[in-house]
Amino acid sequence: MAAEKEINIKKEIKILFTSVGRRVELMQAFKNAASHLGVSLKLYGADITGDAPALFYCDKACKVCRIKEQEYIPQLLKICREERIDLLIPTIDTDLLILSQKKAVFEQIGTKVLISDQDKIALCRDKRFTADFYISCGVNSPKPVDNVENYQGGFPAFIKPKDGSSSIDAYRADTLEELKALSQRVKDYIIQPFIDGREYTIDILCDFSGNPIYITPRERLAVRSGEVLKTRITRDDRMIEESLKVIKGFYPCGPITLQLIREKTTGIDYFIEINPRFGGGAPLSMMAGADAALAILQLILGEIVPYQKEAAQDGLIYSRFDQCICINQMEQQDKKIINTRRILSLEEVNDYIEDIEAIILDLDDTLYNEEDYIRSGYKEIAQRYPELPKAQEELWMHFIEGKPAIDLFLKNHNLEQEKEQCLQCYRSHMPRITLSEKNRELLRQWHNMGKKLGIITDGRPIGQRNKIAALHLEEWIDEIIVTDELAGSCGDIMKFRKPAKLAFQVMQMRLDIPYEKMIYIGDNQQKDFQAPEELHMKYLWFQNEKGLYQ
Repeated sequence: MAAEKEINIKKEIKILFTSVGRRVELMQAFKNAASHLGVSLKLYGADITGDAPALFYCDKACKVCRIKEQEYIPQLLKICREERIDLLIPTIDTDLLILSQKKAVFEQIGTKVLISDQDKIALCRDKRFTADFYISCGVNSPKPVDNVENYQGGFPAFIKPKDGSSSIDAYRADTLEELKALSQRVKDYIIQPFIDGREYTIDILCDFSGNPIYITPRERLAVRSGEVLKTRITRDDRMIEESLKVIKGFYPCGPITLQLIREKTTGIDYFIEINPRFGGGAPLSMMAGADAALAILQLILGEIVPYQKEAAQDGLIYSRFDQCICINQMEQQDKKIINTRRILSLEEVNDYIEDIEAIILDLDDTLYNEEDYIRSGYKEIAQRYPELPKAQEELWMHFIEGKPAIDLFLKNHNLEQEKEQCLQCYRSHMPRITLSEKNRELLRQWHNMGKKLGIITDGRPIGQRNKIAALHLEEWIDEIIVTDELAGSCGDIMKFRKPAKLAFQVMQMRLDIPYEKMIYIGDNQQKDFQAPEELHMKYLWFQNEKGLYQ
């Protein structure tokens, strides 16, 4: 026994994490676990960029191509073979299916892959199959349909992509009319009854044979961009028993997270997601006592790790905060820097896009003059009051004076009771705006050059979508993101508007183009450029001389 312990102490464990991104806490958890065990641990991090924060917490950084490229798996195999990697751990959804398909190839060279079987990964990626699987395990899950005409689940309803993640393109619909409209916008969707209640994540770790080690329910108290910021450990026996039913049907290899909503009136648990990887909040469970990193290292050393029901301390609350990493890249000083450049016309963009693959544009006061939209809305309101021939001029005058134009107009004419109707009229009207021939030609030119084109715009979805329709932008634009739509059912739209990064991250994911090959053009210095700066995108300030907010 003493001899065996001596061997373990001297052994060096090598782990490769793929797509490490910002998984700093996860790297720290494994280093702390190795220190606790007294073993030598070498962490390898793979990412498409050389400046991902988590790479600076690894012993060796490995730059690899994008997951969809043919060389991705060969590059990982080369790293594992040359470095004699013991264990490969994927961290994002897009890695899961391809690595589960190639699991045996890695194991042939001596690298174990901490991932569940391919059929289980496919089950998790398609939300229809996920719900059916939950029900087959004997737990509740809102039954999905994939055709709006067949939906009979009542309202509110929830619509989302069948293979979506991070609440992207997920919306609540309160009426059939709204649901039908959203079904035209969301690609390859499912519809489920909306469950109103408290949200929970259950962090689960199983051994290589699917036997549970930790089951840690925690309530999601605060969330940003789909990732938990504040959570409370909740040792709930019912959730644990329900999780054991799921584990029995799933046989996970390593970590998975389950997500559920406990309906507030009935107290029924409705399971909605399975993520067969470490969740973003998994280090929080580790800090509470359910140390998955420690258990994984023990498994690599050949130890048997039993089920520990009460490992995490009940009731603990964890709040996350952001840290900065200073990256010294002196070798990049000779590169062309354009992040502070100002342009006075969109034609000047051509001077900066030689090595650019995607051009992302703001909408208001960038592709058209927002004044035209506001005047159009005021004209629509004025048509409601033919007895007030100066209504449109009056509304505009209040606006340029910096006053709440609609409120003041209605107050002046004792029409305050019609405020909601006027706001709805303004927000939902089809605006009388046009795309200049010059800008239309630019879009056509960029499209013909092979550039991907996108729009990121703030504002109420119906208003922004009507602007886009009136300008006929769909002909040239590859991806359009209205930031308020990213909020889904959470309601806090300001967290998703610029300068927040989520819209830019979603755009990068949809276009599948590196940030350094993208350029953003906007008109608002206060909010347009913070996110591109943080994401290492190029950007240009379009100083629109006719803009409202110059």
